[in-house]
Amino acid sequence: MRIGLEVHVALPLKSKLFCSCSSSAEEPNTAICPICMGFPGSKPMLNERALGIAKSIAAALNCRLNDFISFVRKVYFYPDLPKSYQITQIGGAVGTGGYVQTASGRVGIVRVQIEEDPARIIRGDDYTLLDFNRSGIGLVEIVTEPDMTDEGGMKEFIIELKSILYYLGVDIDQEFKVDLNVSTSGDRVETKNVTGMANIVNALRYEIKRQGVMASKGQRIGMETRSYDEAGMKTVQSREKETEEEYGFIYEPDLGEYDMRKVETETAVYASRIAHEYAKRYDYSESTLRELIMFNREALALIDGAKGGHRMQNIVNAVELLIKYRKTGINGRDFESMLGLVENGAAVRKETIEKIERGEGISGYSAVSEDEVNKEIADIIRSNARLLEDYKRDRKVLNFVIGRVAKKHNADPRYVSEQLRKVLRDVFKVE
Repeated sequence: MRIGLEVHVALPLKSKLFCSCSSSAEEPNTAICPICMGFPGSKPMLNERALGIAKSIAAALNCRLNDFISFVRKVYFYPDLPKSYQITQIGGAVGTGGYVQTASGRVGIVRVQIEEDPARIIRGDDYTLLDFNRSGIGLVEIVTEPDMTDEGGMKEFIIELKSILYYLGVDIDQEFKVDLNVSTSGDRVETKNVTGMANIVNALRYEIKRQGVMASKGQRIGMETRSYDEAGMKTVQSREKETEEEYGFIYEPDLGEYDMRKVETETAVYASRIAHEYAKRYDYSESTLRELIMFNREALALIDGAKGGHRMQNIVNAVELLIKYRKTGINGRDFESMLGLVENGAAVRKETIEKIERGEGISGYSAVSEDEVNKEIADIIRSNARLLEDYKRDRKVLNFVIGRVAKKHNADPRYVSEQLRKVLRDVFKVE
């Protein structure tokens, strides 16, 4: 099986790609003009801020960056395309021949290109509506090689790609559409405009099953374009797949060629690599670090600033408390103070963080006595003869110890849990 993706993400631009209309209007058909409506005689004017963002994405995906780029007209007839062609790129793309490295392997990037979004189609039982606010929104399209071979590898790639885009300032929640190309034993079948990880995975699963049934019956799997029915969790035929020749690509004369050599790029952040490096260096869970920093700039900044000076477990505990209570704006000094509370085993609650944010400081919090906590844990275990035997069969039987001790000493349950493991190992010789 071979899986390839064509990923479309909205560029973080305040105006559209080829006109000055707003890219964030809410009322339908209010952010439109002759250019994005494709009126005769109108000419596009490139929003050149798109060049730097697109070049940064191409560089982050290890592409060869082209010194000069150009645009083409992709000709096809559909209600969401009033001028009957889409302005996009192909040979003159921003970058080509890149890759994204995941745990499952390397996924090749064919090209990174800039293009405009078509209008939005809203279909009802007996009507079709068009909202041209989306017509002309700036997109970057990322075309992969068909290097993914299973669902897990595809998910890894999408998460890695989203994280890279997130740290480049791209709003991955605004628009992240995928054209899913799947080939199990015949020609590739494309499912257009799938959004959301769950839908992408369900579309893949359905195509694998559908194409498998066809192959078992000796039916030919030909090139076609399908759409995803979210309610039915299935793909449905849309039209036969067009070839590049059928699109009739022609050079876009109204835009000309753009010199990219002086266009500056943003530095990429590879959060997965950072998580792997920190996990190895500080002997900590890579999956926990990934969960914290893949899509959280503040968490990464806090961890990066505190690493080396504190135990990674305590840093992570402090960051998780901030995330749990959805608080931001913690300066370095306050974060260091809160880390001190965590290190001393004190229970840090929502009220603690609210006091910090109000600038009231965190005085009045006393450190938890490690000796008292450990003695309390040992006494409870000694007074319940069966606990250790039960613990060997079920690790959860000692959870009540953590709760009781944490409440009595106003301690963080995670701190008590860590001390429990120490007492079991050092006092009772139980791992």
